[in-house]
Amino acid sequence: MAKKSSVEKNEHRRKLTAQHAAKRARLKAEANDKDAPMEERFAATLKLAQMPRNSSATRIRNRCDITGRPRAYYRKLKMSRIALRELGSKGLIPGLLKSSW
Repeated sequence: MAKKSSVEKNEHRRKLTAQHAAKRARLKAEANDKDAPMEERFAATLKLAQMPRNSSATRIRNRCDITGRPRAYYRKLKMSRIALRELGSKGLIPGLLKSSW
């Protein structure tokens, strides 16, 4: 089980990202607009830099919903390989068979 603070920090980042997504997208579009004057593009870049760092989507870490483990994460199932194996062995995941030979 991961530290509770790490899981909570990641959840806080998800909320900030959702909260600031529209504004970040607008500022990024202004900063990348090649037809706009250089001063406006630079101002948009400065405003983007002043926003909270944790509102950036790249700072979110994929973590297992069950254990909070950050490594070996399956995006489709939103869980780690260890949790997947445990639930699969118990027969709690439909269509998943644990092979043994």
